[in-house]
Parts: sequence; C-alpha cells; structure tokens
Amino acid sequence: MFDDPQSPAWTPLLEAAWTARSHAHAPYSHFQVGAALLTAEGAVFGGCNVENAAYPVCLCAERGALSAAVAAGLRPGGLVAAVVVTDVAELTPPCGACRQALIEFAGELPVLLANHHGRQLHRLENLLPHSFTGSHFQ
Repeated sequence: MFDDPQSPAWTPLLEAAWTARSHAHAPYSHFQVGAALLTAEGAVFGGCNVENAAYPVCLCAERGALSAAVAAGLRPGGLVAAVVVTDVAELTPPCGACRQALIEFAGELPVLLANHHGRQLHRLENLLPHSFTGSHFQ
C-alpha cells in the first residue's frame, strides 16, 4: 500500500502535512515544513516547524507530529508511514535528529518526501543506516 509514492493511500497524510505546513512558524528562515505520521491504529498526526531566535531549540515538523502522536498514546513500533512536505524545488528529507526520533517508533518506515513538483519514496532504515536504538542498551 505504501510502496508506491503515487498510491492514494498517501492522500490523507499529504493533506495533513500540507495543512500543518500552513501553520508553520518560520519567521527567520521562511522555510516552512509540514509532516504527517500514520499510526498502526489509523490515526494521522500532523506537525509543523516552530522556529525561535535561538535556532538550536527549534522544533522540526517531524518531531512536532511525533510529539502529538506520543501524547495521544503512540508507543514504539506503532508508526506505519510518514510524509514530509515543503514548497522548495528540492525534496527535503528529515534532519538527523528527526530520523533518530522516528527510528524509536518504527525501524521500517516508508517516508514520502513531497513538494508541488513531485514525490520521492524512501525507507527510514535507509535514511538512517546503522541507527542507535534502545536495543543497544540490552
């Protein structure tokens, strides 16, 4: 279902990500990002980036969506798919911090990157190979 970037299964996630992006707070970079996550229960959570003058403490869209999902009860292994949208020409993958945060909740996660020009499908395990997870503590 999520192996084809053109599949209609992506539509609710894309809509949620674009809606979330419209609420982004990016007064400094003007780089607005939206993200959406689908849980195994079928819930969709959107998130947008939230900047402030102290850049290192900004919140990315992906981690914003993840925080909302966790607050609603998401547990490790509960993510099914993710979408990241921007309106710039080059498709934009999650940053390293977001990749690390997402890997805690789904090792094998399809991640669709989209803009107004196209889509590209990736797998989280390929975006963050040899990831560091809780299994390293055992």
